[in-house]
Amino acid sequence: MTTTNFIQFDSDDFDVANGKGLISTIDRDIDIKVVPFASEHPDAPTHRVYARSPRGHDIDIGGIWKKKNAAGKPYRTLSLKRIGYNANLGRFPGQDDPTLQAIIEWDPRD
Repeated sequence: MTTTNFIQFDSDDFDVANGKGLISTIDRDIDIKVVPFASEHPDAPTHRVYARSPRGHDIDIGGIWKKKNAAGKPYRTLSLKRIGYNANLGRFPGQDDPTLQAIIEWDPRD
């Protein structure tokens, strides 16, 4: 099975989990690394998202934020501002591993 648009975390405690994954779009494939981010600011991301430069350097390309829906249930969003990519995270279809999260792209709202 080819798996695209996912993050495989190393723990189901997402607040402290590291992850690796892949984001594929019509014009690019980005291998990503996800690292927990600590901040006292209430609007700060919970994780930073990194990609590799052509010379192999980690480049900060975005973040993951923990939010709550209208019913108060928590969910996570991913944003890569440099390329205008926004997504939610959710359990990957067809499997029971909570550490494998699908990246579900959505368009920004005006």
